[in-house]
This record gives sequence, C-alpha cells and structure tokens, in this order.
Amino acid sequence: MEQLAAAGQPVDFSLIALFVRASFTVQIVMVLLVVASSWAWSIIIQKFVTYAQVRREADRFDRAFWSGQPLDDLYDRVGETPSGPSERIFAAGMTEWRRSHRDDGNLIAGVTARIERAMNVAISRENDRLTRGLPFLATVGSTAPFIGLFGTVWGIKTAFEEIAISQNTSLAVVAPGIAEALVATALGLLAAIPAVIFYNKLSADSDRLISNQEAFADEFSTILSRQLDDE
Repeated sequence: MEQLAAAGQPVDFSLIALFVRASFTVQIVMVLLVVASSWAWSIIIQKFVTYAQVRREADRFDRAFWSGQPLDDLYDRVGETPSGPSERIFAAGMTEWRRSHRDDGNLIAGVTARIERAMNVAISRENDRLTRGLPFLATVGSTAPFIGLFGTVWGIKTAFEEIAISQNTSLAVVAPGIAEALVATALGLLAAIPAVIFYNKLSADSDRLISNQEAFADEFSTILSRQLDDE
C-alpha cells in the first residue's frame, strides 16, 4: 500500500481490492458478516413465501369450514395428511373428538378439555414452524454492528502500525488503511439494518397468524361444545 502511494500510482478502492488488502482478521470479519447477511436474507425470503402460503391456506379452509358442510365430511376430505396449519389444527380437534366416542356412541367424560389441549398442542407446533429462524434475524440485528465495529477497530490498529513502521503520515498512506477498516462497519450495518426491520415485520405477521389460529380453535371448540349440549 505504501509503495503504491510513494510511487504516485492510483490506489484501487473497490470492495474486492479493499478486502484483499485488509488484514486476515478483518477479512474473517467481512466474510462472517457477508455469510450472516446472506443467511438472514434467505430466512426473510423463505418466511415471506411461507406466510403467504399460510394465509392462502387459511382463507381456503375458512371458506370450506363455514360453507355449512358437516364437519365429519370435511374431516374425511382433509384426511390423515392435512396440508396447512388450519387443517392440522382442525384435524387435531376432530381426531380427539372421534377418539372420545365409546363403542356405544356415548362420549368419554372431559372431551372438551381434551379437544382444547389437542388443538393447543397443534397451535404450539405451528407457532414453532412460523417463528423458526426469526431468532437468528434478531441475533444478526443485535450483533452485526458490533462485529463490524470490531473489524474496523482492528483494521485501524493495523493501519496505524503500518504508518508507524513506514514513518509516513501523509493522507495517501493513511486513507487506504482507514477505508479498508471502515468496510467492516459498513458490512455490519448492511447485515443488521434489514435483519432488524424484517424481524419486527415478520414477528408481527407471525403473531397475527397465530392469533387467527387461536381464534379459529376457540370457535371450533365452541361449535363442538354446542353439539355436546345438544346430545
């Protein structure tokens, strides 16, 4: 770096050149931040696709559920392999409903509580599926700036060491080393800002989806309780 400046040659400030000239520690930091950012974006895209599918499935199932057809017929159509969260919650409740019938046609005591527990377990599993990966976004959002700052501090330290060795404090000598160090902070912010924004967005979306599933479970439980009272 010093030789280029001393010779009056232009210094390449492209990202690739800055990465190549950076110290090994700063290079590790840069690679770590790029990998974290790429992983975070893959989670973000996957969650948007998943949440859109869940919404479509919920709308389709709600139309079928409230169409007036018998619940037993709907359960037979859903079968043993429900395709979406709403169907899995419905299947969990209907499975427990059928298991609670004795051979003589009477119901085992405590059927309502068992149905609610079965649906709550199904909702908990769907919650885990919806929020899987979101903690990583939170981790990237909270730690990436500090990782980038560490790379910058280390890079500046290395740059000052090179300045002391060369005993040349001209701007042409100082600027490349500082630029290399600041790239680490830029990458840290580039990874953290989208992670924080989309973590908040996706967390709110998942909360709404889970709330809708819980509301459906309550409505379904009310319908089954009403049927119990009629029997």
